[in-house]
Amino acid sequence: MRLLLLEDDLQLGKALQTALGQSGFQTVWVRRVQEAKALLASESYGAVLLDIGLPDGSGLDVLAWLRKSGSGVPVVMLTARDSINDRIEGLDMGADDYMPKPFAIPELVSRIHAISRRSAGFAEEVWRIGQLSLEPAKHRASLAEVPLELSLREYTLLLELAKSAGRYVTRSKLEQAVFSAQTDIESNALEVHIHHLRKKLGAQRIQTIRGVGYLLMEQP
Repeated sequence: MRLLLLEDDLQLGKALQTALGQSGFQTVWVRRVQEAKALLASESYGAVLLDIGLPDGSGLDVLAWLRKSGSGVPVVMLTARDSINDRIEGLDMGADDYMPKPFAIPELVSRIHAISRRSAGFAEEVWRIGQLSLEPAKHRASLAEVPLELSLREYTLLLELAKSAGRYVTRSKLEQAVFSAQTDIESNALEVHIHHLRKKLGAQRIQTIRGVGYLLMEQP
């Protein structure tokens, strides 16, 4: 999953980006409100982590801007402010969760997975799409109860398709999810991963929507 992290503290930002990367997330880290808005306006993310107190504004400003624009991307507020009123303010403005500092990375990871499941319409730990099962918190997938051996990028691609099972996902959104901020990708890199997934899932399970993107069939 691709995350956007807005955190101005240099040491904490680096530590979070590293720890989240070790947990399987692709994390884009910025330190200013305007940087976050610019990226959110042009790119897709699975979840957004927002600090509140920032040199050029507040993470609450970003949250309000997101919800006003109609974006439903899951948002976790990260802040040293831990009063009940502060939490209520963030949640009432549209935040999905609230993590007072300091916090444990495993708990943050668990909460990111939880809000992602809810956002995608999956309330359970295991996502089931026909005979296909995914466990996002454990990076596991199986087909007809047989475990699938997937690379990190293959799994990220499958997860992104699974979030919209039965509906197409644009090529650009898939590329952003799989390749993150990488700019030197080959023009056919996405097709290569789609090809590998089809070999493991069955050729008919992922459909190509020409000129648009790809669709994961609920019942191939």
